[in-house]
Amino acid sequence: MEPATGESFFWQFSHVDTACYQRFLDEFSKAYPDSLNLLQVDNGRFYKGKNLIVPENIILVFQPPYCLELNPIERLWEHLKADLKWVSFKTLDQLQAKVDQLLAQLTPQVIASLTGYPFILNALSVINII
Repeated sequence: MEPATGESFFWQFSHVDTACYQRFLDEFSKAYPDSLNLLQVDNGRFYKGKNLIVPENIILVFQPPYCLELNPIERLWEHLKADLKWVSFKTLDQLQAKVDQLLAQLTPQVIASLTGYPFILNALSVINII
């Protein structure tokens, strides 16, 4: 998610591990080959796997430990969970279909409003990215 414009790139997996994250990075790199992309991540093990190869056009920016409130994706998940918390799904496929539907409904304006933290937008402004 790009906090200034709300542009987004989602790739859904049934679980998270280094192999899945590698696939995400590879697909993301292909989708944005002509730009240098900063991805803010927490300190999950899969972000630091020995076999993880970060493409040249991606830089992982690790947030401090135990600071979920600094990660813009957390506000997006909170927004999505509001539509999921009282629903019971019989299968993982049903849950994935609902998440797909909710992600498809997100507009760039909604994403920017949820993820455009002032400290991020100010930093992007200082380095002339926005």
